[in-house]
Parts: sequence; structure tokens; C-alpha cells
Amino acid sequence: MIIVAHGGVGSRKALADGPLKAAKKSGAVLKNGGSALDAAVAGVMALEDDPRFNAGTGSVLRFDGTVQMDAAVMDSENNYGAVACIQRVKNPVLVARKVMDSPHRLICGDGATQFARVQNFPPYNPITPKAIANLKRVKSRIAAGKIPGWIKRFRKEPWRSMVGCDTVGMVVSDGKGNFAAAGSTGGTSYMLPGRIGDTPLIGCGIYAGKKGAVVATGVGEEIIKRMLSKEVYEKINRGLSPQQACEWGLTLFERTVPIGVIAVTLNNYGIAASHQMASAILKK
Repeated sequence: MIIVAHGGVGSRKALADGPLKAAKKSGAVLKNGGSALDAAVAGVMALEDDPRFNAGTGSVLRFDGTVQMDAAVMDSENNYGAVACIQRVKNPVLVARKVMDSPHRLICGDGATQFARVQNFPPYNPITPKAIANLKRVKSRIAAGKIPGWIKRFRKEPWRSMVGCDTVGMVVSDGKGNFAAAGSTGGTSYMLPGRIGDTPLIGCGIYAGKKGAVVATGVGEEIIKRMLSKEVYEKINRGLSPQQACEWGLTLFERTVPIGVIAVTLNNYGIAASHQMASAILKK
């Protein structure tokens, strides 16, 4: 088996114990007979429960003071489920997994939150003192004219100061030819309410197929424009190693744009990032 986990591009490498713990949880699921999909979900749950990372309990507040989270799961049998702008749940990735079993593939906003309640996910407040302090800092910077606002940020401000640690993700190979990918995010405070990034969009934030699985992290708008995960997967499908494919994926962006990619195949893995990124590999 091969498991790769990341804590988001921009996350300090000193936080690699988080992805490592998540990878070990995934490994335990496989060892106990669980599927690659089960393993990927379990690992992302561990990262959602770690307040150091921007997903689940660690999610940031948007401009309006709400937490709106995205998550997605996919396996190599073309099964897919996602939620976007979901609120008041502890583990969005679990709700995304439930969507996979429904007639739908992506549910967003109030509909996603209502779906979670019908599926017996209890209300949960993910807002932490850290998130409140971060939003206050963001608004102070904007009021002081240090940031021109969300619409202009792509041209006027350094990427790293805008984004930070933005997603968590995991790719899993069970060693039997089955693959899975899962991702979750709390977004960034520099977002308008209702904004949806790459994480819940198939082929953008995640993708899995018969040759492997890929998860991307970074500036969602830029990832979406390039359908990064699907493009990296296609490079693997055409013969590149996962490391070569991940590195190729970074060449699609300007060097200043924070982008990270992880991938697994049956016998190998790849990790590439334009900025620092906490990550971990478990291979047995």
C-alpha cells in the first residue's frame, strides 16, 4: 500500500506530524480490510479534526463571519461525491462520502447542510478563537488599505500572504490496483460568501482512475482553470511517473502561485509544491 497526505500548500513542514498521523490512520483501515476509499476518508477526517489545518475544526472564517467548507471523495471505480459551502458539520468529508451513495454527486450550501442533518450528522460549531482572531486581522489589513480586496487580489498582492494553509488531502493505493482520493478545505478569509474552490470539483481538486489518484492544493481559481488533478492524472496515464507528473503540473502556473500536488500509482508516488507543504508518505 502507498498513502500520501498533505496539510495544504503553505503549511509549515514542521506540521508534518499531522499528515503522518492521518496516513497511519489510513494504513490501519487498510490493514483491517477496509477499502482504499475508506482509508482516504479516515485520513482526511484526522486532518479535519486537527485545528492546525484549514479544514473541519481548523476552518477559517469568510468575510461575513461564517465557515463554509468544501470536501470531495473519489475512487478508481468512478464513484464520486462532494459538498460545497456546507456549514455546521464536524467532518465535511463524511458528508461527501454520503453524497457518493446518493443519486447526486455535488450538493452545496443550505442543501448540503440539510442533507447532512437528514443523514444524522449533528450540528457542530467549527469556529475557533484562532479563526475569529484571523478574520479580525484580515479586516484590519483591508481597512488599512494594505489589501485591495478579494476581486483584485490576484494581481495586486503576493499569493502567499493571501492564501496560507488552505486544504488537506490524501491519495491511497491499496496495493491491489484500487485507488482513492479525498480532500477537504475551509477556504480562505479572502473569500466572498458562496465562493467554491477547486476541492469539490471533479478533475480540479481531486481525481482517481484505474492508473492512480491525484489531489491538488493551492489557489482554487487557478487550479480550476487548468483542471489540474485530471491533467496530472492524464500524464500518469500516458506513462510519466507520479513524481514527474506532479512536477509537470507545477509548470502550468507562475512560480509565485502556491500550488501543491500529490499522486499515487500502484508502485510509486509523487509530491511537488511551489511553496512549503506539510506532507507524509506511508509505504508498506
